Amino acid sequence: MEGESVVMEKMELPQCAKCPVERSEKACRDKNGKAPRFCPTRQLTELVAKSQKPYEDVHIREFARQASIQEGECYINREARPPVLHPVIPRLQEVCEFAGKMGYKRLGLAYCIGLQGEAAALTTVLEAHGFSVVSVVCKVGCTPKEEIGLTEKEKVRPGQFESMCSPITQAEVLNEAQVDFNIIMGLCVGHDSLFFKYAQAPTTVFAVKDRVLGHNPLAALYTLGSYYERLIKKPKS
Repeated sequence: MEGESVVMEKMELPQCAKCPVERSEKACRDKNGKAPRFCPTRQLTELVAKSQKPYEDVHIREFARQASIQEGECYINREARPPVLHPVIPRLQEVCEFAGKMGYKRLGLAYCIGLQGEAAALTTVLEAHGFSVVSVVCKVGCTPKEEIGLTEKEKVRPGQFESMCSPITQAEVLNEAQVDFNIIMGLCVGHDSLFFKYAQAPTTVFAVKDRVLGHNPLAALYTLGSYYERLIKKPKS
């Protein structure tokens, strides 16, 4: 691939998702663990060391520290031997607790208009935890889709006016409001990417959009051997 790193050219591209090593024996979990040829932990030691430098910044370090503390607190009975993971905190509670640990006061919520009710419910929870919430819907600005070159047949409802999803505007509104932390909920694929690109405050995802699977995209992966087998089978020509 054009522009590929010189470092990457000297080794196989990382393929952690294809790692054949048992979880407890992986080199990324055990200093004496096993690793395939494409393991970045073993092959990209200089890059790994370089990527640790940002943690020298006190703010980045504290953000990472609190995130790791929050990770641990999502389980109980951690001292048990042999260890048996017992998760007790849902993501909704986790978001509230992490924001509290960081001392955040004003939270930004960028959401899809299709999840209006869920956005209202999430706001209620966040406010109950003492946060001020600035929320911005995806259709903010009522900008026609023609502005980005869509034709009538490319609209959701051809022949009707449709305002475009405006994730950049969502980000800029929340930037202007000087929020401490952003939460996105249900933004479309690609629109969420633009929000991440333009948002100034750190951002987390509460939920992603999946119109077919009730906003649970993992369901398609869990059923690749049955209902969604077509996604890994090449269609007959």
